[in-house]
Amino acid sequence: MDINKKEQIAELNLPRTIHLVPLDIINGFSVRPGFYEINGATAIPGGVNFTVHSFSATGIELVLFHRGEKEPYAVLPFPQHYRIGNVYSMIVFKLNMEEFEYVYRVSGPYDPKKGLIFDSTKDLLDPYAKAVSGQREWGKGDFWQENSYRARVVKDDFDWGNMKSPLIPMEDLIIYELHVRGFTKDLSSGVLHPGTFEGLMEKLPYLKELGVNAVELMPIFEFDEMQDSRMVDGNMLYNYWGYSTVSFFAPNTSYTASQEYNREGNELKKLIREFNKAGIEVYLDVVFNHTAEGNEQGPFFSFKGFDNNIYYLLTPDGHYYNFSGCGNTLNCNHPIVHQMIMNCLRYWVTTYRVDGFRFDLASILGRNEDGSPMDKPPLLQAMAFDPILGDVKLIAEAWDADGLYQVGTFPSWNRWAEWNGRYRDDMRRYIKGDPGCAQAAALRIAGSRDIYAENLRENASVNFFTCHDGFTLYDLYAYNYKHNEKNGWNNTDGANDNNSWNCGVEGETADGEVNALRMRMMRNAFALLMCSRGIPMFLAGDEFCNTQFGNNNAYCQDNITSWLDWSLLEKHQDMFDFFKYMIAFRKSHRILRANMSGGACGFPDVSFHGIHPWHDGPFSKDDHYVGVAFAGWDKEAGPQLVYVASNAYWEDLTITLPPLPAGLCWNMEADTWESAQRPRPCPEGRFTIRRRSVMVFTASASH
Repeated sequence: MDINKKEQIAELNLPRTIHLVPLDIINGFSVRPGFYEINGATAIPGGVNFTVHSFSATGIELVLFHRGEKEPYAVLPFPQHYRIGNVYSMIVFKLNMEEFEYVYRVSGPYDPKKGLIFDSTKDLLDPYAKAVSGQREWGKGDFWQENSYRARVVKDDFDWGNMKSPLIPMEDLIIYELHVRGFTKDLSSGVLHPGTFEGLMEKLPYLKELGVNAVELMPIFEFDEMQDSRMVDGNMLYNYWGYSTVSFFAPNTSYTASQEYNREGNELKKLIREFNKAGIEVYLDVVFNHTAEGNEQGPFFSFKGFDNNIYYLLTPDGHYYNFSGCGNTLNCNHPIVHQMIMNCLRYWVTTYRVDGFRFDLASILGRNEDGSPMDKPPLLQAMAFDPILGDVKLIAEAWDADGLYQVGTFPSWNRWAEWNGRYRDDMRRYIKGDPGCAQAAALRIAGSRDIYAENLRENASVNFFTCHDGFTLYDLYAYNYKHNEKNGWNNTDGANDNNSWNCGVEGETADGEVNALRMRMMRNAFALLMCSRGIPMFLAGDEFCNTQFGNNNAYCQDNITSWLDWSLLEKHQDMFDFFKYMIAFRKSHRILRANMSGGACGFPDVSFHGIHPWHDGPFSKDDHYVGVAFAGWDKEAGPQLVYVASNAYWEDLTITLPPLPAGLCWNMEADTWESAQRPRPCPEGRFTIRRRSVMVFTASASH
C-alpha cells in the first residue's frame, strides 16, 4: 500500500473504527461509511474503501463485476447518509480484490445546454482508477466502446529499498525522448521483451554508454490504442503515440511484459528504480489538456458522466471548446479539475518516484473557464510551489492547438522550463543556409537570452532539433517534404513548415556525396545542440540515423515507420560514436551549461565572432558564419574557454580565432567535416572551416 495511504488510514484509527460502527447490509454485502478524503478505491484491512464525488449527481451506484465477465454480480447504491457534501464514500467488506472489477453508475439532471448529461445507464470509469482492465494486450480488444472500461484495485507493496532520486541539476540534463513500445518493438532490438517497460530496461547499458542522464517517456498513462483504429492499404493504424488519456492515475498495462493483476505498475516502478540507480532520471510526457472522450460525437465513459460541465471547457450553449485539437479541453483551472491534476502529479511522484513531467500543450493549463489565457494561472502556480513537487522537473510545451504561443512568456515563477520551439526553428533555418538567420542562431546558441532573462528564467530553455512530432534528424536532411500518405489523410496531416533540406535528392539515394553531406548535416546539428546553453533534448534513434521514411506525423504507425531499427546502429556506428563524444564533451565543459563567474582571460561570459574576432553589432542577412565563445572561471580547473565555429555557407572559409593571453593556445576538439574526431592543437590561431561544417575549440596551457 502507498505509504501516504497507510498514514491516512492510521490517523483515522481504521482498525478500531471498523468494530465500533454498526454495519449496514446492501444486497448481501456488509458496508459502512468510508473515508471521504481518500479518492478512488483503496484496499484496507478487511475490505475496500470506495470514494467518489460529483457536484450535480443525485445518486451513485457501485457496480461490481467478476474479472472479465460482461454482467455485474452486484450493484450497491450509495445510501444518501453515506454522502457528505458532494462526496460519496463506502467501505465494502470481504471483497477479494483480485477477483473483481468495478465501475460507477451516476444519476442526475439531463440538460445539455447547461452541460448536464447524466445517464445512469452508462458504466463509468473511476476518474481516480489506479488500473484499467481490458487494455492488457495491444491491439487485441474491442474496447473503444462505451460501457467497456473498468477499474481494478491496486495493492502497492513495491519495495523501493533505500533508493534516492538522482536530483540532477537542470543545467546538467541531457534528455532523450522515446516511445516505450517503439523503442524495442522491432526484432532488431534484440531484447527478450520487445515493446515493454522490461524491454526498455534491457537497454539501460546502451543508454549509459551513450551518456544521456534523463529519459522522457511519451505517454504511459492508460490510453486506448484502438481509438480511431482503421485499416489503410492493408495496414492497421492505431492510436500509437497515446496522446489521448483514458485514465490519469493508471499505467498502460499493454506496456508490461507480464500480467500484473492488482499490482499494476510494478514493472514501471522497477524501471524507474533501476534507471535512477544508474543516474538516469525518468520523466513522463503527460496530457492534461484533453481526454479520450472527445466532443459530442465522442464516447461517454468517465468524466462526462460525473460532471461534464466541470471537467470540460464548454461554450455558452454546452458544446466543447477544442483548444487541444482533439475534440475537448479539460477545464484545468476549475477547483475540482485543479485538485485532480495536483493529486495525480503527487501520486506519480510519491508512488512511482517520477523525476519530472513534460506537459503536452501546456498553454491550455493556463486558460480560464471561458478559454481566455490567465496572467497567473492557479494550477501552474500550484505546481510551481507544491512541496511534494519541489524537486520535480516541470517542462512545458508552451503552446496549444488554438494558436496560443507562449515560448518565453509561459508563467514560470522561475520553476518551469519550456520546449524552446524558436531554437528548433531558428537553428534548422540557419544550418541549412537560409539567409538572415545568423543573428538568431547566435542568440539560440548563447542560451536565448533575448527570450529568457537569466535573472528571471534560469535554465528555462529546452533546446531541440527533433522530437516525436516531426522529422527524425536523418529525415530532416533527407526530405524536403513530408511523406505521410500511409496515414490515410492524403498527406494533408502533419506540419508543412519543417525547415528541412534533402541535400539535393528526395529520400534514399546511392549518391555518395549526398549521403556524406547528410551525415555531416546531422553532425552539425548535434554538435551545435551540445554546445548551446540550455537543456539539450533529442529523439531516440537520432544517434544511429533512424528514419521514418519522411513521415513527420507518425502518430498512428505501429510498425517499422515508428519503431527503432536497431540494425542501423551497426551501419552508422560512427554517428553513434560522434553523439557519445559530443555528450561527453558537454559534460566535461561546464562553461557550455552555465555562466561561471562572468568570463575569463579577457573574454566576457558570452561573445560573438565573425570570420574575424569580436563581431560588432548584429550579424547581417548575408552572414552564414557564426562564432560563439563561452568563457568562465572554474575554482578547481581554472579558466574555461570554448569557441564554437559554425559555417552554414556552401564554401570554405578562413577564420581567425580571438587572441589568447600568454601561456594559452587554442585546441581543435571537434570537426564535423570528419566522422571520427581527432583533437589537435591550433597554435597559429587561424584555420579553414570547410563548407557546411562545425568546429569546436578550447583553450589550454601551451606546451
